[in-house]
Amino acid sequence: FRGIPYAQPPVGEARFAAPRPADRWDGLRKAFTFGPPPPQEPFGPEAAPAGPPPAGDNWLTVNIWTPDTDPAARRPVMVWIYGGAYKFGSADDPAYDSSRLARDGDLIVVTLNYRVGIEGFASIEGAPANRALLDHVAALQWVRENITSFGGDPDRVTVFGESAGAGSIAALMAMPRARGLFRRAIAQSVPGTFFSEALAADIAETLAGELGVRPTVADLSAVDPRKLPQAGAALSGRMREYVHRWGPVALTPTPFSPVVDGDVLPTTPWEALAGGAARDVELIAGHNRDEYRLFLMLGGMLGRVDEGLASMALSLFGPTPDAEHAYRAAFPDASAEYLFELVQSDWLFRMPSLHLVEAQVAGGGRAHMYDLTWSAPANGGALGACHGRDVPLAFGVYGGLGGMLTGPAPSPETEALSARFRSAWTAFAATGDPGWAAYDSEQRLVQVLDSEPTVAAYPEEASRRLWERHTFAALPLTTA
Repeated sequence: FRGIPYAQPPVGEARFAAPRPADRWDGLRKAFTFGPPPPQEPFGPEAAPAGPPPAGDNWLTVNIWTPDTDPAARRPVMVWIYGGAYKFGSADDPAYDSSRLARDGDLIVVTLNYRVGIEGFASIEGAPANRALLDHVAALQWVRENITSFGGDPDRVTVFGESAGAGSIAALMAMPRARGLFRRAIAQSVPGTFFSEALAADIAETLAGELGVRPTVADLSAVDPRKLPQAGAALSGRMREYVHRWGPVALTPTPFSPVVDGDVLPTTPWEALAGGAARDVELIAGHNRDEYRLFLMLGGMLGRVDEGLASMALSLFGPTPDAEHAYRAAFPDASAEYLFELVQSDWLFRMPSLHLVEAQVAGGGRAHMYDLTWSAPANGGALGACHGRDVPLAFGVYGGLGGMLTGPAPSPETEALSARFRSAWTAFAATGDPGWAAYDSEQRLVQVLDSEPTVAAYPEEASRRLWERHTFAALPLTTA
């Protein structure tokens, strides 16, 4: 079932507002076509859905894959939240086709569209913060109220997502508004970037300035939603000019992240989980070994990193003032390129994911950890276990971006690992047990996902020790 509205179109008087319940309808409604994607920057041909996107303003829709619609079946439900640097993404991407996941797991999969970029995440005067996160809450409320009619169990809902989707899930675990809407969570490659109000406001002022307006509802509402992403695209190309104000955020691919505003998102996920905010939610979180290598390739930097760039990255992204010395001592044989990649993998995805698991356990909750170390054959194996490699494995879909990361024709090894992924994810959604031991602070057992999966002590021990005293706080505005 495709394109079912879970909220009203966020245009006109509803622009930049919290999502409003969708209008009801009488009789039958056709559900054959995906809803239109939210306005966004383009990513690239590899990730683009085939054919022109659906038209219209009804961006807030859900899609449902179910083995059958018997209300008595009470099957587990998995709700997918896509990634995309908080600035692009759409549930109609062929990479998120959930047919195989639903069929093999005998469960229901729901995917959803939500506002991205300025519409969803920018700090706008007169608008609630984190409108995208409020979209997630509205979609989960819709699932709770309606999924029984599709054969699902509203008391066995698992949210899962990757990258920005995983960051959104970490935020949902910390949000009072989301409490009770899901029982389990799977967070694949959690970003560590959560903005303070001051940083978010400064970035929003710069974004609006690209259009010659102020970051207010009145000014931005006068800009066509489909033209608004141009401001983000323009700023993304010159963010490094603001490194003196925004710190390491200025060297990331996106000016958007959830905002710790004290209301929608009261604290960072790490602080909230350590305080027990989600102790009743069972969690899987993990990362890919070579996360940042994808961005090296996309930025044309493979083979081009020298010692100067490595030193800059270690100083800017490392956890302590002496991070460069500490990393070089911990990895004495590492090349400049590997150090450049490693510290950004740690800062952006690996250590935030590990610390989320540790916070959940510290707060009295249950968590399972994984580390994807499998190097796919695509590109001669040059990308290693890079960012995004887990997505085609989780869905068993290898077109689009998945083909670029794993190779268009999956090998038997690829299919075997994908089956392992899907089996673990769906078993967890059904029972809370993915097939390996829960994480604890003494043994630190994790599922290592490779051509021969094993359970072992956390493999990235050197990085863990470098970051063990670091706190992932809301990122500040460095100068006023």
